Amino acid sequence: MRIVFMGTPDFAVPTLRAILDTSHEVAAVYTQPPRAAGRGMALRKSPVHRVAEQAQIPVCTSETLKSPAEEERFRALKADTAVVVAYGLILPQPILDAAAHGVFNVHASLLPRWRGAAPINRAIMAGDSESGVSIMRITEGLDAGPVCLTERVRIEPGMNAGELHDALAKLGAGLMVRALAELEQGRLSCHPQNEADATYAPKLDPREGRIDWRLQAHDVHDRIRGLSPHPGAWFEIERGGSSERIKVLRSTPVEGSGAPGTLLDDRLTVACAKGAVRLEKVQRAGKKPMAASDFLRGLKLQAGTVLT
Repeated sequence: MRIVFMGTPDFAVPTLRAILDTSHEVAAVYTQPPRAAGRGMALRKSPVHRVAEQAQIPVCTSETLKSPAEEERFRALKADTAVVVAYGLILPQPILDAAAHGVFNVHASLLPRWRGAAPINRAIMAGDSESGVSIMRITEGLDAGPVCLTERVRIEPGMNAGELHDALAKLGAGLMVRALAELEQGRLSCHPQNEADATYAPKLDPREGRIDWRLQAHDVHDRIRGLSPHPGAWFEIERGGSSERIKVLRSTPVEGSGAPGTLLDDRLTVACAKGAVRLEKVQRAGKKPMAASDFLRGLKLQAGTVLT
């Protein structure tokens, strides 16, 4: 089949590579425009953009698809189908109608649970024990189209968002290749979602990163791993009349009691409303991630210190 691929971040790269390894033709790649990034704020192409250029595939970086010119440009590609993986733009109906067999999305959750922008983070932050990938036919409405294929994966107690991201990216690539094969053979069957079971995964708010030690230990632990490695959960310590923000990348719930936010020992164990969490991997501003033991060698914190 003749396919248009639409995606932007690292999560989309395995699916693009998997499609390129099939006999299908990728006629064009749509991705977000280069953005300023890094210390020098130089324009940086998206991961999908770079892979497409390596494969010598035409790349479109339009800021919007809601114009007659863009609609005509897409129609001129004469695509049998389009594949969308974390593209970053809502597709208007004329674009959806232009692909002969429809447009299909790799969504990183078991729809209808966790529709929206941050399904991986939200699943872990909510303490879910499983996640997965859904192949969905895109229609109007936020991730509300019929689901064609799903595959599940267990969320281990210590798994963070970065690890689940990588597992689902790989899973989604294989599942999309299977969906395209069934579509080509006329065997792909899609079923409506149960709206009563729908939950939503809104975009992360920077304020959600601040750790609230007044929560129970398992909730604090889920918040930490659900935001790790990016954007990161954090707390502050007071030093010399100023505060320093510390990002937490890895933790473990443990037994312990005390006023919430109080260090209970010299191993970076922090009391919560119920139980405690031991901070195992942290990162100071401008520094590389480090084990708690290395952190404590550079910054002496005594039992009884209160983390704000």
